[in-house]
Amino acid sequence: MYAVLKTGGKQYRVAPGDVVKIESVVSPSDDRTIEFSEILAVSGDSGIVKPGSAKITAEILGEGRGDKILVFHLKRKKQYKKMQGHRQNFTEVRIKAIEADGVTYTAAQ
Repeated sequence: MYAVLKTGGKQYRVAPGDVVKIESVVSPSDDRTIEFSEILAVSGDSGIVKPGSAKITAEILGEGRGDKILVFHLKRKKQYKKMQGHRQNFTEVRIKAIEADGVTYTAAQ
């Protein structure tokens, strides 16, 4: 059982119990739980369907910054070089449950 969710301009294929690094999000409450409502597809017993009403519940594990990537610009024969670094912020979440069309799928303990 898995679902495809969209957050931060990216799409992620997740299953209950997965740990995923997503774009930085702010926890709306103090209990460090976040709910995703923009679900693109859910696989269930009857195959892959686009759900009418689905949501994913996840728990926030932590926040951090990714590895540094180097951006290098060079214009040949013009003596122009520019080096720039970038580290993307992320939020690490664990998927607790996927609820689609009244059926809830949770991780096996």
